[in-house]
Amino acid sequence: MIRFERVSVTYDGAHRPALRDVDLSIDEGELCLVVGHTGAGKSTLLAAINGLVPHFTGGTLAGSVRVAGRDTAHHPPRELADLVGVVGQDPVAGFVTDTVEEELAYGMEQLALDPAVMRTRVEETLDLLGLADLRHRGLHELSGGQQQRVAIGAALTAHPRVLVLDEPTSALDPTGADDVLATITRLVHDLGVTVVLAEHRLERVVPYADRLIHIASDGTVRHGGPSALIAGSTVAPPVVELGRLAGWTPLPLSVRDARRHAPTLRDRLPSTPPQPHRRSRASARPALTAAGVIVRHGPVVAVRGVDLTLVRGEITALMGRNGSGKSSLLWALQGSGQRAGGSIEVPDPDGGGADPGRVGASQARRLVGLVPQTATDLLYLDTVDAELAQADRDGAEPGTARGLLDSIAAGIDGDSHPRDLSAGQQLALVLAIQLAVTPGVLLLDEPTRGLDYQAKAALTRTLDTLAGQGRAVVVATHDVEFATATADRVVVLADGEIVADGPVPAVLTASPTFAPQVAKILAPLPYLTVGQVAAALADPAVSA
Repeated sequence: MIRFERVSVTYDGAHRPALRDVDLSIDEGELCLVVGHTGAGKSTLLAAINGLVPHFTGGTLAGSVRVAGRDTAHHPPRELADLVGVVGQDPVAGFVTDTVEEELAYGMEQLALDPAVMRTRVEETLDLLGLADLRHRGLHELSGGQQQRVAIGAALTAHPRVLVLDEPTSALDPTGADDVLATITRLVHDLGVTVVLAEHRLERVVPYADRLIHIASDGTVRHGGPSALIAGSTVAPPVVELGRLAGWTPLPLSVRDARRHAPTLRDRLPSTPPQPHRRSRASARPALTAAGVIVRHGPVVAVRGVDLTLVRGEITALMGRNGSGKSSLLWALQGSGQRAGGSIEVPDPDGGGADPGRVGASQARRLVGLVPQTATDLLYLDTVDAELAQADRDGAEPGTARGLLDSIAAGIDGDSHPRDLSAGQQLALVLAIQLAVTPGVLLLDEPTRGLDYQAKAALTRTLDTLAGQGRAVVVATHDVEFATATADRVVVLADGEIVADGPVPAVLTASPTFAPQVAKILAPLPYLTVGQVAAALADPAVSA
């Protein structure tokens, strides 16, 4: 179905090819998972399948890519639209209509399908992806996860023979991600659709994959069966890391497989982990107090009377299903978002306090910093250096933002255009810009989209440093493994209300939906991370 023959892709001005000498055949009805570190070239490989590379991205394509016999060098994306459906990393960038129902129908209209067929497929897709209640909603009124489901649905309604997905579950809650992956698997098994997807949250996707395609840092590609290829990969989910630590053969790819090995490991481990899942830096000093916060978007009540106190040095994970009100709450806390009721106070050293929603934008930034879901929304200048200089002019000493950037992600060229950076580098740049004015509270909305496990570990270290400096940090995330490694506390929203608030071990293990892989594998033992297991096994008493 898809054939890469000695394919290399080199972008203008790049020091090395993004892809180098790729030879690859993908059969009909195969689900291939593309893995690699952030910036390795996964999106380039996906974009080559429907001709976006090189017709829209520029650069030089050497070799040939054929899809069902069509050479993408001679067939631009519009001539492959009946064959290849694509969902990119940023769903909003691909929307062309105003409402959910219109977006689902748009692709079929361009293919001139019969109206009766279009109506049937729209209804099927609304039910398949749980979008029926949103059919008349405006696309820009939806949460990030809801937008992602609409983008996937818009690709599915055309019934493509090939489906290309770039991080399809990155903005979905665990239940929503499972539903989408189950849908994709049915398309592969029942209809013979060929699916090629890139995803950083391997713990979600690896069990479904027929084959792994690993892109190395030099642009070369290896491919093979998931269990064989992941054994030596530097990109691996917690279940594989645990299997390596315990010496399990073959390495398990799912929680179910790992639990078959678990009894022997549980017998070796003490009943209580010798160390906590992380070292908390929380103090008793409040950094922000919110009381009765209400947020409305037209007739929709997104946040319903939320009371929340953040303390200095504490990292809080804000979780909940898509559309539960997480982003609305963060924007209200920062002061830029709508607030129909309630109060927010950030105390100052003199014993007073200020409401970030009642002061100017510049002062609000000094009180509460916010990194939105799409970090590039805050990047509007032509170079990294220009962005850093503007951040300094907003209230910091010259060089402050550059120093922060180098401490988070060293080596980013100041002459680079911000939108040419990888997702991880863009996030680092926005963090540096926001931190330059030293807010005491930092809010991040889905910051792990586009980040591999190593980049997430680096982000965890950065947030831990900020907490050590006395900042209160809130991270809205669907990434259970990241929340486990990073947070001290978890707040769960449902329908705009707080339904759970407590320490990570208590909240994340209370529900199978939010439990990390290690907790599922080793239950009822209270272990959350591979690091806790490693520390226990390293204890001489356990080894004996």
